[in-house]
Amino acid sequence: MVKNTPPPILDVAGVLVSSDILTERFCCDYEKCKGICCVEGDAGAPVTMDEVASIEDSLDTVWPELSASAQSVIDRQGVAYADRDGELVTSIVRGKDCVFTCYDGDNCLCALERAYRQGRSKFCKPISCALYPIREKTFSNGLVGLNYNRWDVCRDAREKGKALDIPVYQFLKEPLIRRFGEAWYQELCEVVRLLNL
Repeated sequence: MVKNTPPPILDVAGVLVSSDILTERFCCDYEKCKGICCVEGDAGAPVTMDEVASIEDSLDTVWPELSASAQSVIDRQGVAYADRDGELVTSIVRGKDCVFTCYDGDNCLCALERAYRQGRSKFCKPISCALYPIREKTFSNGLVGLNYNRWDVCRDAREKGKALDIPVYQFLKEPLIRRFGEAWYQELCEVVRLLNL
């Protein structure tokens, strides 16, 4: 079966989707990367005001798991701040580590997600974290766009995704449904089917 080349941007039920989300392969390889995306970069994870409120509601639950440095940052500036682009992001330690990073040996974990998975909190983690390597952008006209972000620290995830033949949109099925709904995700899958990707 011959694969088609889709247009670079597709409109899926009013959401602009970069076609490489449908064609590129990706699958986190946590055993190799150790969760490095939580501790690399120059800004925290993008968050909404609603997510900041949910994080603040979960703060007492995860506080003992945070490093003293992270606790100090949160005491000074809160759980989030406006980055150099004016976007609200989670606070960071030493200019890179998310304040909610905790460690299990060499592995970086999200204290918020761990508390959620253990049934100690109702908030899992920011949708921007769950959607990665997809990055969401809202344009001035209110339109939402989804782009695939290629980051060097995720090279193992790209290799594993290729080996397992898992497209980005399939790997991120649950967070895409969490963000846009089941009907939207099914429409995305129908677009893939119609394009014969």
